[in-house]
Amino acid sequence: MSEPAVHIDSLPDAVAALLRAIHDAVDIPLPDVTDVDEHAHAKVLQSRSAGVRIALAGVLFDDHEVGCAAEWLCGRTAREPVDYTPWPDDGGTS
Repeated sequence: MSEPAVHIDSLPDAVAALLRAIHDAVDIPLPDVTDVDEHAHAKVLQSRSAGVRIALAGVLFDDHEVGCAAEWLCGRTAREPVDYTPWPDDGGTS
């Protein structure tokens, strides 16, 4: 027996907000080809991934409120901006 499909609009707002916060935390542009940019990309991704793990652990294991975890993760992500040169995406025109 298969379970019914679950879509984002059928989830509680707080759960959808946490899913969006997770997406926004780890959806960062690829770095340009310099060592400096690749290192900076790895540093941002590692730090933001740690934030995601902290937020999820709080919700899953420490009974934190989902909405509060989403707000915290959004704030942490905002404090860790992409500070490297992204890979130039020209849509394949060059």
